Amino acid sequence: MPLNTINYSSRCIVDVLQSAGVEEVVACPGSRNTPLLIALSRCQELKTTVVVDERTAGFVALGKSLVSGAPVAVVCTSGTALLNFAPSVAEAYYRKIPLIVISADRPVEWIDQDDSQTIRQFGAFQNFVKKSYDIPSRVEGDAKWYVNRILNDAVMSAKMQPYGPVHINVQIPEPIGLLEEIPDSQERMIRLVAPAAELDDVDVKQLAAELVPPRRIMIIAGFSAPDKALNGALRKLSQLPNVVVLTETLANLRGDDFISEIDATLSVLSEDEREDLAPDIVISFGGALVSRMVKQYIRDKKPDQHWHVGRSLTTVDCFKSLTIRIELEPRSFFCQLVTELGRADLMSDFRRRWLVVRDSARSLHQACISRAPWSDLKAFSVIIPAIPRNYNLQLSNGTPVRYAQLFGEYSFHRSDCNRGVSGIDGSTSTALGAMTAYGTAPTLLITGDMSAQYDVGALGSGLLTPGFKMIVMCNGGGGIFHFIKSTRDLDIVETCFDSPCVFPAEALSNAYGLRYFEATDELSLRTSLPVFFAEKERAAMLAVMTDGEVSGRVLRDYFSQKRK
Repeated sequence: MPLNTINYSSRCIVDVLQSAGVEEVVACPGSRNTPLLIALSRCQELKTTVVVDERTAGFVALGKSLVSGAPVAVVCTSGTALLNFAPSVAEAYYRKIPLIVISADRPVEWIDQDDSQTIRQFGAFQNFVKKSYDIPSRVEGDAKWYVNRILNDAVMSAKMQPYGPVHINVQIPEPIGLLEEIPDSQERMIRLVAPAAELDDVDVKQLAAELVPPRRIMIIAGFSAPDKALNGALRKLSQLPNVVVLTETLANLRGDDFISEIDATLSVLSEDEREDLAPDIVISFGGALVSRMVKQYIRDKKPDQHWHVGRSLTTVDCFKSLTIRIELEPRSFFCQLVTELGRADLMSDFRRRWLVVRDSARSLHQACISRAPWSDLKAFSVIIPAIPRNYNLQLSNGTPVRYAQLFGEYSFHRSDCNRGVSGIDGSTSTALGAMTAYGTAPTLLITGDMSAQYDVGALGSGLLTPGFKMIVMCNGGGGIFHFIKSTRDLDIVETCFDSPCVFPAEALSNAYGLRYFEATDELSLRTSLPVFFAEKERAAMLAVMTDGEVSGRVLRDYFSQKRK
């Protein structure tokens, strides 16, 4: 018989995970979680990635799950190790990613007894997980049935719509490293059947009847994974004369009649147009919006109705005008809706007028880019069109995701950003985790120097491959603070927001084995990019050196443009 850990709970966890179809586990070394690591090492069906740093590990697991759409488990030892998962768990909660957090713990009788690596672990993430589970240290008789049941419940909870993280806390008593011969067995697996729902005919007809002229309809798409069926339905809806479709870069949607440059378009509206082109009904779906402009515009104009579509963990009323919450996958909703609306004879100039403004904004965009000095905006105007078609783009929060919003037309495969809670931590780790799930397709991370500095430990995770490319916008840190109203005019913006960040890009590249590139102006950037993307032997980093103050001024000028 094969040797395995004597700890029943650890064996049960691993067996339930693999029986439930979980394929990936990210594990952090430790002492108290030794039985879990032993059980994982004995399971050939689970691919286990070892990452030493817990914060990095959490985001690596998140990146794997967000791309695959499948649950990924992440395992740590006891004590403060668990708390390092907090940023990635919160991100998973607000992005509805099925992360399964497993923490080893001391027996409950030792909590608060000044024993090392002992804190109150159970319930540590109660505000950011769908459910929390605590497995007792002594598992005998009916307790085995209980452990099996709650483990099944945990995995099913993570996999049920809306997806989200769960936390399994396992009390592991001494001795923790003993092995014994364990006969092959299979834990009970409770199967989940959750049929996909759709609107019934009556609801479809009633909702569609609300959307015919003279009603003016605006559809707003937040972050989501690529979806061909959804994209196709929205393309058809965008052809209707009273419908306009606004898509963020992270929505991963493409259509000739979409307004994908939301901020650029809204910024050139005259006061009369802001009033005349205000929608009567807004339909939103996807995750949190990057565009502050569109949020403020809809809040100011107060549409008659706001419908939010999607499996939600709570009621989402971002525009302060919610009237209908539709608990349905956006794909199903819009496919049904377009079929019903396609039968109507519609007349309106709403769509046409919005597209006129969009085309005008595109012209102004090009004019501004052509005359802009070397800055973040100029750099992004070179980088975005140069990204190869087969690449997957990861963006950090701060300026990178906002600049990407200004370039609506792109050819790369998909883009993602940690917009669940919009933190700057974990961007590199998430990109590396996503890269492992993309397969052979390469990954490009565009990050700021502050974000890169915050997550520099990810470069030592052992996950770097030649398919990973990283562009770091080195503008002194906090370039966004030279742009946003709350900080740009403060006399402390340089001393308190951007000057503390010094990112030693070349030294770090050399230390972690990345090939290093550097661009200090437009010519050197255009020269470096083809070689940077062509690098096949090792991961690569490109540092783009710009002035944060100049970049902030250029971006302010960009949004101050007005149409004649």
